[in-house]
Amino acid sequence: MNNPLNTGTIIAAVVGLAVSQASAETAHIFWKDLRPATQAVAEDANLPMIAAKLPDHGETLSLDLQDKTIQLSGYALPVDREGDLVYQFLLVPWTGACSHMPTPPPNQIVLVTPAHPYTMKEAYEPVAVTGVLKPGMEKSQLFILDGVLIVQSGYTVRKAEVASVDSVPDAVTLPVNSPWNFLNKKKN
Repeated sequence: MNNPLNTGTIIAAVVGLAVSQASAETAHIFWKDLRPATQAVAEDANLPMIAAKLPDHGETLSLDLQDKTIQLSGYALPVDREGDLVYQFLLVPWTGACSHMPTPPPNQIVLVTPAHPYTMKEAYEPVAVTGVLKPGMEKSQLFILDGVLIVQSGYTVRKAEVASVDSVPDAVTLPVNSPWNFLNKKKN
């Protein structure tokens, strides 16, 4: 008693269940999840962390998230681009990181390779990245206004899905008296 309609319904149900389980397994994480709990956060210092001031230079990574599918929001700083198409970028927790102000520690930088080139109009665009997180130090070369900068990231996400977002929930807001407070972007 093979009924093709019932078989099709069962296949659709199994596929639907697999898709819902895959999205349920995505861990929505915050920047604090990428550093040891004992490490100071940027807000504690009233300005973004400088890796050189940390005992481990920010090289202690969270292995709890290794090979897990995560979603993290931050600001995209292009590493490899052609016009508006970005093939690789650094995801950082605040605007201005690396080019206008001190570089965050490696455990607060994610090197992202999108599954498809991402169209970006400006640096430090707020985005959400979804993909498999891999801890491991990598160096990237950034071409910034006043020269070349080598930036070390503590994590990578390859074949990432990238989506534009309005805001980053746990972004560091620079203090009003900071010379870089113009970087506190607000969308109208």
